[in-house]
Amino acid sequence: MKNKTNAMRRLDAAKIPYEVCEYEVDENDLSGKHIADEIGLPHEIVFKTLVAKGDKTGYVVFCIPVDEEIDLKLAARETGNKRIEMLAVKELLPVTGYIRGGCSPIGMKKKFPTFLEECALQYEKITVSAGVRGAQLLLAVKDLLPFIEAKCVSVTVK
Repeated sequence: MKNKTNAMRRLDAAKIPYEVCEYEVDENDLSGKHIADEIGLPHEIVFKTLVAKGDKTGYVVFCIPVDEEIDLKLAARETGNKRIEMLAVKELLPVTGYIRGGCSPIGMKKKFPTFLEECALQYEKITVSAGVRGAQLLLAVKDLLPFIEAKCVSVTVK
């Protein structure tokens, strides 16, 4: 990539190695499944970033595999909320600094409680968004987890 994203600059500053996986953006298909297919990686290691709002904690961030869906009841329980709802797309940019299809758990405007689906622990490396449509960051789970201060949880259904 010609231009570094905020997520890349943060990783560089922390001296955390990563690889950029670029792909063609299809405005009609911003799904993580499409991205995994475009970059040629197994869907299990390509993670999407979801932002939600809990009734007690406020904003929370989840990183889950692209083939899975979040279970809001499990998510609420794991985050200490009674109720949790996904953030509306129009709220994503003002809250996180990122747009839909380019939301990274690294380098948001503010630090929010972050939760990584525990299946990530079985892989050496996973990808998360680079903070822009058209690029994913492939990095070691052992580096990502402490850097984003994530807690490993099980909040998905296939």
